[in-house]
Amino acid sequence: LILMGLLRMGSMIKFIPYTITTGFTAGIAVTILIGQLKDFFGLTFVNAPVETMEKLEEVVRTFSTVNPAAVGVGGLALAVLIFWPKLFQKVPASLIAVVVTAAAVKLLRLPVNTIGDLYTISSALPRFAMPALTYDTVAAVLPDAFTIAVLAAIESLLSAVVADEMIGTRHNSNMELVAQGVGNSASAFFGGIPATGAIARTAANIKNGGSSPVAGMVNVSGLLLVLVLLMPYAALIPMPCIAAILFQVAYNMSGWRTVVKVVKRSPKSDIAVLAATFVLTVVFDLVVAIVVGLTLACLLF
Repeated sequence: LILMGLLRMGSMIKFIPYTITTGFTAGIAVTILIGQLKDFFGLTFVNAPVETMEKLEEVVRTFSTVNPAAVGVGGLALAVLIFWPKLFQKVPASLIAVVVTAAAVKLLRLPVNTIGDLYTISSALPRFAMPALTYDTVAAVLPDAFTIAVLAAIESLLSAVVADEMIGTRHNSNMELVAQGVGNSASAFFGGIPATGAIARTAANIKNGGSSPVAGMVNVSGLLLVLVLLMPYAALIPMPCIAAILFQVAYNMSGWRTVVKVVKRSPKSDIAVLAATFVLTVVFDLVVAIVVGLTLACLLF
């Protein structure tokens, strides 16, 4: 990733057609929404699906296990997210939703899953550990590492493009790649796995007032404080509340107005690229959607 940035390969993002980024973003929004149905309705899955369509099938199959308390908590969170900004804009609605629903679940002893119920919570900081590097290891993982780096670059830069559209800015693609590379390299010394810029978290950040790289620094500082000081309280956050917040994120990032505008004003070839990218993102994944979308766009061009 660092080499890609230094060689200015990030500039290639400008060649990805607008219809692809629009279809991809809308597809990711639907993917996020489907992924949160389980927690919002408090469903009990029999299987552990990974792919989006598998998750949707499992939701339909297990919908008889709906938890009314979970739906109530999720509905309360959605109500706070919708109406709080109309009354008070300076305090993020998502923060209020988390506090209100966590208090409701705790005080009323509602049978609703919280973060602490599903995950092991620890406030210990990750430890530094030097990876054991050998030629055989590097040779074995290099092809996969290259693939992950390319995918990380595409996803991060598409995330930056979406952020540009939301706040009217213009990112530096090559600087993004170098930063991603440095961050991922440092993360490996603490047991971290490769990470990318994520559209869902970026959209959530922007909708809560973030408009510059400082927002990312504040975000990570807040996470560090939560990790060290507030982890026992973070365990109380209800999963339906998290689902409701991500529902709103999905709605905000879907760009449905943009999709409608493109469909109304663009030629049929552009609409075909948008539709194909959207459907493939939801049914398969990001990689398939971008490869097919770009190929189709090139052929039509």
